[in-house]
Amino acid sequence: MTISELTLKSSAEIDEPVRRFEVFTGAGRRRDWSAEDKARIVAESFEPGDTVSAVARRHALSPQQLFTWRREIRKAAEAMPAFVPAVATPEPAFVPKRPAPTLRSKRRTRQRRAAAIEIDVAGVRVTIENGASPATIAAVLGALKAGS
Repeated sequence: MTISELTLKSSAEIDEPVRRFEVFTGAGRRRDWSAEDKARIVAESFEPGDTVSAVARRHALSPQQLFTWRREIRKAAEAMPAFVPAVATPEPAFVPKRPAPTLRSKRRTRQRRAAAIEIDVAGVRVTIENGASPATIAAVLGALKAGS
């Protein structure tokens, strides 16, 4: 007598219908989950108020399998370069106000240069002005990356 016959027979003796019956075909007994299904289930496991065990139970998975999928997705995300959205806004044209010429002072007024790059990280604003060398930009970005 096979396991399925025993299961069906014991259910028949209790007069309770079979609630779930899965048929595995092919050489293996593993289900084949598409990448979209895995991503959807993993995203569902991160919803507030949901536990991994509850999500795994809903999709007939073991919690260990769901934790493995979460770990694989986390490792894949760490391997990808991280970018943040950049918003470019035009700088208002700066027109320096020239004071009335006096005889004593003929200094040139310093014009403010428009910033080429502004980065806000955790409340700290970094401004890299026009003409900055690539080495300087790389050093600033390296320091930001190390600090985060």
